[in-house]
Amino acid sequence: MAMDRNTLAAAIAASIQRRVEPLREAFRSHDIPSVIVDDLLDEPTARHIGESFPDLAAMTHNATLRERKSIGVTMDAYPPAIDAITFAFQDPAVIRAIAAITAIDGLEGDPELYAGGISSMVEGNFLNPHIDNSHDLHQQRYRVLNLLYYVSPGWCRGDGGHLELWDDGVDHAQRIIECRFNRLVIMATNRSSWHSVSPVTGSGRRNCVSNYYFAAQPIEGEDYHHVTTFRARPGQTLRDYVLQIDGIARNGLRKVFRRGLRPTKHVYQPK
Repeated sequence: MAMDRNTLAAAIAASIQRRVEPLREAFRSHDIPSVIVDDLLDEPTARHIGESFPDLAAMTHNATLRERKSIGVTMDAYPPAIDAITFAFQDPAVIRAIAAITAIDGLEGDPELYAGGISSMVEGNFLNPHIDNSHDLHQQRYRVLNLLYYVSPGWCRGDGGHLELWDDGVDHAQRIIECRFNRLVIMATNRSSWHSVSPVTGSGRRNCVSNYYFAAQPIEGEDYHHVTTFRARPGQTLRDYVLQIDGIARNGLRKVFRRGLRPTKHVYQPK
């Protein structure tokens, strides 16, 4: 398959359209609406995308109490396949196909890739339970969908690094979605969609392409604003206390300064 945005977008849209009905039914079957699309692209194409991920040295490494992972959004500096697959999910045909599954009106992509792009995780990396920032970069649209496309061949359950959805909140058991190769996960984001990534225990590299969709109205119908807010995993009492205080403080600053004290660097700026 040609490795350009248009070709990949057409293939993604067709792959989704072939199974719209069962995907639509599955999406609404949990408290955090979500659905899995396996074998999204043909295997050679998906494998090539995974092999095209840049060296970790070319990505930004985040290491805090909240998370430990490498991220990248400077698409101009990466191999063409990375740019192509990331922006293929922003194509109108793909957005329409996903709208048919989710029944969310007015879905819009995000060419600025605010908090999107690519991520890699290696042994010891993790992402603590959190709810995503409620809005886009300009605080004008609600973030309503998170698209996660996994491209690490041979990744298995024992390697960790799996998506966890806390349907009943972080004080109850999580639902695990394995980050299998060539799997797309579509999940709703709202003020109660707590999710995380379990610690990576394997020796490989977990690669993921991330995109967000936005809408003028929230899924739940009621207005709200919050920053990305973290909690600790069960049993991490001290960390949970620190992260809750951190969330309260940053949400307070958001109310005062609306877009925060510092502009985010996690946004695509074409050269």
